Amino acid sequence: MSEPKPPTPTPGDTYKGWLFKWTNYIKGYQRRWFVLSNGLLSYYRTQAEMGHTCRGTINLATANIAVEDSCNFVISNGGAQTYHLKANSEVERQRWITALELAKAKAVRMQAESDDSGDDCPAVPPTSGQGGGCRNSNSEVQSTLRTLNSKVEDLTTCNDLIVKHGSALQRSLSELEGIRVGGDMGDKIRQVTERATLFRITSNAMINACRDFLSLAQSHSKRWQKALQVERDQRIRLEETLEQLAKQHNHLERAFRGATVLPSSFSNPALGNKGGVPGKGDASDEDDDNEFFDAMEDPAEFITVPADPKYHRRSGSNVSGISNETGMDDQSFDELSLASNPESPQSLELEPVRQRRTRIPDKPNYYLNLWSIMKNCIGKELSKIPMPVNFNEPLSMLQRLSEDLEYYELLDKAAKCQSSLEQMCYVAAFTVSSYSTTVHRTGKPFNPLLGETFELDRLKECGYRSLCEQVSHHPPAAAHHAMSEKGWTLRQEITLASKFRGKYLSIMPLGSIQCLFDKSNNHYSWKKVTTTVHNIIVGKLWIDQSGEIDVVNHKTGDRCHLKFAPYSYFSRDVPRKVTGVVTDKDGKAHYVLSGTWDEKMEFSRVMQSSKGENGTEGKQRTVYQTLKAKEIWKKNPLPEGAENMYFFSSLALTLNEPEEGVAPTDSRKRPDQRLMEDGRWDEANAEKQRLEEKQRTTRREREREAVKAVSPSEEAVTEDSINDSPLKTDAVETGTEANEVSDESAHQDNYQALWFEKLDDPASGETLHVYKGGYWEAKEQGSWDMCADIF
Repeated sequence: MSEPKPPTPTPGDTYKGWLFKWTNYIKGYQRRWFVLSNGLLSYYRTQAEMGHTCRGTINLATANIAVEDSCNFVISNGGAQTYHLKANSEVERQRWITALELAKAKAVRMQAESDDSGDDCPAVPPTSGQGGGCRNSNSEVQSTLRTLNSKVEDLTTCNDLIVKHGSALQRSLSELEGIRVGGDMGDKIRQVTERATLFRITSNAMINACRDFLSLAQSHSKRWQKALQVERDQRIRLEETLEQLAKQHNHLERAFRGATVLPSSFSNPALGNKGGVPGKGDASDEDDDNEFFDAMEDPAEFITVPADPKYHRRSGSNVSGISNETGMDDQSFDELSLASNPESPQSLELEPVRQRRTRIPDKPNYYLNLWSIMKNCIGKELSKIPMPVNFNEPLSMLQRLSEDLEYYELLDKAAKCQSSLEQMCYVAAFTVSSYSTTVHRTGKPFNPLLGETFELDRLKECGYRSLCEQVSHHPPAAAHHAMSEKGWTLRQEITLASKFRGKYLSIMPLGSIQCLFDKSNNHYSWKKVTTTVHNIIVGKLWIDQSGEIDVVNHKTGDRCHLKFAPYSYFSRDVPRKVTGVVTDKDGKAHYVLSGTWDEKMEFSRVMQSSKGENGTEGKQRTVYQTLKAKEIWKKNPLPEGAENMYFFSSLALTLNEPEEGVAPTDSRKRPDQRLMEDGRWDEANAEKQRLEEKQRTTRREREREAVKAVSPSEEAVTEDSINDSPLKTDAVETGTEANEVSDESAHQDNYQALWFEKLDDPASGETLHVYKGGYWEAKEQGSWDMCADIF
């Protein structure tokens, strides 16, 4: 079982966490550490500052808390202090709002009690125990009701007296008006004065009785509310305990019977109702299922609002046809059922082939005159720019492609899904997860040499194996094929088009990615978004992902539209935000995804959709009523000291680790890349130039052979044109780094990939290189005679 998140804070808790605080229009939102304790909200730049430097504190007893949108909220104490804050997600913002409201209520209550400590009920003394004050016992309720009834009777008596004396006073006033001025004038005036005095005394008694009644009612109202809150909290804790016991009971029953957990939980609607409550996820389901999200707004796309509570009850009991519309019930979201699948213990029993390394040599700090290199690069394609290894990281593009498999568990879970719509959610989350490793990775990977390969064999450890090959050099293209024992296949062919614009560098991946599932025969395809590297000349490098992705299921017609919002200093949205909607072939929305591409993603089921108000651009937005969101993916933390190791993830640290038995064309055997990893950058630059020149020579030989095969009579002319082509220039070209033939009249390269062949995919209608087999068999035999000598 995975660990549940901490529950929503109670009034006595100290609540801590990271929030983004608005500073100014230059720096925008900055990450700060906030601490909520004893009715005071304080913040620090880091957790280490808590012991000595507080950057600001606001008293919640006099503060106003306002929610602006899905992630933003404002705390103000009347103008002297105002905090504009932003959480990473709507769930986290709601936790903070709940904690702040509870802390504010407690602070106001404590302030009132300190001002008037004797405001307890005189007739019913308070009892001790959890929650304090008067308890909601039967005897206390009866006693309080008797006291209130007596006060009501006093009020009734006072009312009768006021009516009686008021009538008498009115008669006296009437008589006073009708008498003549004479001897009996003094008697009448005294009579009126006495009756007026009686009326005043009775009125004062009435007022005092009303004040006593109001004070008594307010005192007991506070205590009853407090007692009710205690009872509610106890009920929630009891329900959560019962739910966990029910899940453990079901798990033990399934383990005892030897049944397969996941198919049962997906196909048997009654399974989710054992124990009387529907299942919940592990990481984001700390609250009761009857609690919902507040509204989350995306001005450009759509709005999500909490679904009507009837959908929760109906979905949990599977009485209606809502489950059938989406192909699954709410229990299928249960991460516990995924974690408790019988296959999981088997994977834990697998021993790794070897102990993988957890560190590489620290990145050396070498000085480089950046402007001398960049001033001649503006407007050129990246593959035409000479680059030293100072701009690189010690991994090749093939290894970067293999890093997409860091969160392969998402595809493992997708392979087990019974619903194609739910499977689409996991595939979309896998699509987003592939960008999580890029947030700090500003180094350029080595461009592979033509024919270079990279294998990632994790069959015994993770159940999959992967192979990449550089299949083309003009334009440069890499093919990737990964196969898993869990029933999925991933393949992609990526070509990078890039432009240097002076201040930033845009990298546009071309080509498609495809994922196939054996059990359902579902065939998915999608493309990558644009990567932008900012502050190339001045400032700290940072990376952003922006654009839109359409993940398409070619078998069912299902589609997921993902939008990567570009970063803006003036945006109120969470940085690196991603939103998406999963629709069926008819365009009906079934799920909404939201999160960030560098941290986590959540998804929630759509119960109902409607057209809402117009957006900022006059476009009518769709309003989705959704159930409570559940976390589907979360980024793994970076290893310790990652900032000194090119910000590599745990998987990336192992990619260039030497291994026995790999092909001689494997990236691990590339000498310039190995020298750079060892910190010998000058030698790496020299070796890089040697490899590029060797590749140019090989390509020229290949083109000459192509010329001879086409027309022997034109051999001399073509040979001269090749010798006079830009291949003879002194410019060092990157990368592969031989995108050498810029003359369009030159003969096409006749190179054929060794492990991949170019085929037309009938499902997507695209042409791409597909693995044709033979690599793993050659590895088992240790026969690599067919491999070229590229290093």
